[in-house]
Amino acid sequence: MQATQRSTPAAWARWLLLSASLALCAWIPGATAQNAQAAPRIAYVDMQRLIDNAPQMSEARERLAREFAARDELLKADEKRLSALRAELEEATPVNVPSGTRDRQQQEAEALGRLIERTRAQLADELNARSREEVDRTWPIINEAVAEYARAQGIDLVVGSPVLFVSGRLDITEQVLAYLRERQREDGGP
Repeated sequence: MQATQRSTPAAWARWLLLSASLALCAWIPGATAQNAQAAPRIAYVDMQRLIDNAPQMSEARERLAREFAARDELLKADEKRLSALRAELEEATPVNVPSGTRDRQQQEAEALGRLIERTRAQLADELNARSREEVDRTWPIINEAVAEYARAQGIDLVVGSPVLFVSGRLDITEQVLAYLRERQREDGGP
């Protein structure tokens, strides 16, 4: 009679809980096996190639070229003037040019040379700073495009460069570039 008294509602609840736990344990390995069959999809993208070839970056480079064109032309004009001044100094001889004129031309050439070097360095610094700004502005667009393309293709992981080796089958750089070009057309770009 003691054995029948143990089959109380609490004992039934423990037995039911144990049975459910065993059934769940039996079901989970089956579910895990099904998930293991669908292996994760991994891809590679060459970020430097995206930065070099993305239409958004090409547009930024064109903007920078327009922005710096006038100052670049002034620099080229100064370089041409310096070249002509130096050629004139080389052709001049002490007999046909007074020494005061030659000294003045020499000083002018030296001053112009220093001005050109300062201007060239300043333009290079400004261009580098503006280029970094454009990359910083475009970088999130490129990253977002990689993520959107990967999600659309069911890719679980995208590895960026540099890597030691990547099979061509995993490289999605060209597909992401095509996606960026399409996105640029949709946004009204060239």
